[in-house]
Amino acid sequence: MTILVTGLPRSGTSWTGKMLAAGGGLVYVNEPLNPQHPPGRCPGVLRADVTHRFQYICEDNSADWLPAFRDTATLRYRFLPELRANRSPYDLARMLRYGTAFTLGRLTRQRALLDDPFAVLSASWFATRLGCKVIALVRDPVSFVASWQRLGWTVYFHELLEQPLLVRDHPELLELRALVGSQDRVAKAAALWRATSRILSRTPGILVTSYEELAADPVPGFRRLYDYAALPWTSRAERRITRACTASGDKGHAFAWSGWSRTAFRPMDSRRALEAASRGLTPAEVARVRRLTADSTA
Repeated sequence: MTILVTGLPRSGTSWTGKMLAAGGGLVYVNEPLNPQHPPGRCPGVLRADVTHRFQYICEDNSADWLPAFRDTATLRYRFLPELRANRSPYDLARMLRYGTAFTLGRLTRQRALLDDPFAVLSASWFATRLGCKVIALVRDPVSFVASWQRLGWTVYFHELLEQPLLVRDHPELLELRALVGSQDRVAKAAALWRATSRILSRTPGILVTSYEELAADPVPGFRRLYDYAALPWTSRAERRITRACTASGDKGHAFAWSGWSRTAFRPMDSRRALEAASRGLTPAEVARVRRLTADSTA
């Protein structure tokens, strides 16, 4: 059974995915629904046209996505489409890496692990139609907004509102229209967190997990996730998770975009990382985020 780790970007999906893969037996697939290349737009990994960030997939458009994701979930790498789309030596190297991982994974009957924050609004489809074990990370809103502020990130709500099926199934997203074109990055990030948390809270068949609780006590936390995902908890997994989650270093730089997969994870002390949760926000902004995200499950 395929595993999907999702949640909004900067909610710990890369860290969680890497820790689940630490025990072996999984092929890690990084952000196939990311519309940016890399890591997305790689037809060898996912032979489908991703048109929006947070692409919405449901039963009504399942025919457009199910064959492609079945190939990904069963580790069928499409070499010819990838060769046709290759753009650089980096692409060729990435094709070799993923093509080899997929092929060996199929031969040794490994499972696919999809780490994809851009699948967060489609978690229900992945659970019910693709049969994934879905783990959805939710980060404290202040920590989440502060992280986006430090990186200078924002969200463009038209990418959500231009998806009719998404708005039909989650009409509360229409409230986001008031922020289209806004330069208030704090309000926009808080609104995205609030809307996504509401959707996840009422999505059946998935496991919603607190990033903070996992980071505060990673070994028992990941052991619970291993049980949920039907992964064997081994001494190797425990040893690698312990080492990766207690690494010394600059607590303010626990994540970096690096490596062939462009994943954001690198070893860190997960408990120390929590200490800088609100860095980048003023006390007034912290209070504002708390106010804007209150009653997110209503």
